[in-house]
Amino acid sequence: MRSYGIREFGEPLALLERPTPVPEGGEVIVKVKAAGVCHSDLHIWEGGYDLGHDRKLSLRDRGVTLPLTLGHETVGEVVALGPDAEGVEIGQTYLVFPWIGCGDCPVCAEGYENYCLKASNIGVHRDGGYADYVRVPKARYLLPIGDLDPAEIAPYACSGVTTYSAIHKLGTRIAHQPVVLIGAGGLGLMAIKILRALGGSAVVVDIDAGKREAAVAAGALAAIDGTAADAAAQVAAAVGSAPLSVIDLVGSPQTAQFGFDVLTKGGTLVMVGLFGNLAPWSLAMIPLKGISIIGNLVGTLDECRELIDLVRAGRIEPIPVTRIPLDRANETLMDLRDGKVAGRAVLCP
Repeated sequence: MRSYGIREFGEPLALLERPTPVPEGGEVIVKVKAAGVCHSDLHIWEGGYDLGHDRKLSLRDRGVTLPLTLGHETVGEVVALGPDAEGVEIGQTYLVFPWIGCGDCPVCAEGYENYCLKASNIGVHRDGGYADYVRVPKARYLLPIGDLDPAEIAPYACSGVTTYSAIHKLGTRIAHQPVVLIGAGGLGLMAIKILRALGGSAVVVDIDAGKREAAVAAGALAAIDGTAADAAAQVAAAVGSAPLSVIDLVGSPQTAQFGFDVLTKGGTLVMVGLFGNLAPWSLAMIPLKGISIIGNLVGTLDECRELIDLVRAGRIEPIPVTRIPLDRANETLMDLRDGKVAGRAVLCP
């Protein structure tokens, strides 16, 4: 089978010809119909994350081995079952939940496999969906999508469940005041749609005029240029007051500072983006403003099930996707790096 992945960090994705996988035990083999290209794939391709002070979190040191087939936003058709696999049917189409823990630690026992210290994530620690087939370790990680469009559903495995989980952390506040979203890429557009489905609304901040236009088209109440001298005042005017809730989908020092500064006392800043470097906040202002700063790493399997239930019920409108042949995987990843992708790019073998 074909797959596209990393032979060396930072080098162009390579075509990796491999045998079609054969399932063992409780494994399931899925024939890929769609594989989203995500910003997290760029960090994986680079080999780590910028921690500031010239430090880098190395994925190699964290147990990521090469070669590695990328792709953690996968939809496919079940084509083979291991002898112990139960609960899914050959010929049916499923979204693959990729954030897989060890299953034995206290974190996994509480349902937070996405925070497991011994993670085995598809497309990160095990081969992912930039391929003709992908091996899924257990059937419980497959969520049925019926006759929904695989290319539209694939991004829910990461950008969808990530923004759903971030919004979930804001609780009932979303019903009382618009949420400020920093970043109007694929995550931002997804967050707008999910907020609307949950009875909330969004005010978006982005430095790219095209992305601001896309955010308004997706349903944002307003889209503000973050570089404007009066950007904070524009945000307050659009929200109706200094906001209680900000979700930073970029995660740079500049966006983190902006998000912190615009919050009212008692506000919540949810950090999602992984651009990196150092936090810019004044430590004294955290208690003086009573700010809560919460990190959000993707989402749980239960949250993904809840999200797909909303999608299947027709409550969440799909974001724009561009369907691209699998053999353009490297070109597409570089386009994403260079800011040339609007909405979500999805590889379709």
